[in-house]
Amino acid sequence: MIQLFNYIDRVSPIHRLTGAAKLACMLCWVLAAMITFDTRYLILLTVCALALFRVSKIKVREVKVILIFSLVFLFLNNLLIYLFSPEHGVSLYGSRTVLIDLIGRYSITAQQLLYHANVILKYTATIPVVILFVSTTQPSEFAASLNKLGVSYRISYSVSLALRYIPDVMDEFHSISLAQQARGVELSGKENIIKRLKGATAILMPLILSSMDRIEVVSNAMELRCFGKEPKRTWYRERKFTGLDYGTMILGFGLIGISFVLQAINGGRYWNPF
Repeated sequence: MIQLFNYIDRVSPIHRLTGAAKLACMLCWVLAAMITFDTRYLILLTVCALALFRVSKIKVREVKVILIFSLVFLFLNNLLIYLFSPEHGVSLYGSRTVLIDLIGRYSITAQQLLYHANVILKYTATIPVVILFVSTTQPSEFAASLNKLGVSYRISYSVSLALRYIPDVMDEFHSISLAQQARGVELSGKENIIKRLKGATAILMPLILSSMDRIEVVSNAMELRCFGKEPKRTWYRERKFTGLDYGTMILGFGLIGISFVLQAINGGRYWNPF
């Protein structure tokens, strides 16, 4: 059964960090990668992200679904960039070095390839870090982290509930799908797309009804416990900061600082080797 956004329990330095420290570092890491187009720095961030992934002891097969979705999106993004703006790199770097001469403006240039490489590196530098945060942080601790960073505890708890129920909804979808197939509803690739859409509709209605029942049960339980009455609340999973947490947040802010320093050195966001 495919699972998304699941907490994966391991014994690692990444898991020992508090959710607030991981969230702050992740946001800083992503922001640092988005600010700069310095290829050298993006390569360094990618190598460090992959090293952190190894330190966390999370296996690739455990998060392969998210990785596949990310790779498909990355491929489509680069393809559309090339189709609609095949010389965007030329305009950015101010020169044109043709490597493969094709029809009109669709000739492959070194500048465009470098731009595509930077786009790919931005994804490879940030996706592992985001996956690490999701896979190594429990939903309750994630809610406490958002609240500690200044987000309303009502919003934080809503996000926590959403992350908790995504696996449950997927399990429910899988169970309903098996029940419908046992009744003769064909959902495999053997049928045409119209029949498969009709079969999916037969799954969605029971799924929506069961989800509404879950929402009603949870909302009634929260109302009976006077959720939202007080301006503040305590968190069961909240943990105090340690030296490792402070060091992690300092590292995150340092990454952003390096991005701004490189921007000043390069005279802009783009490193131009041409």
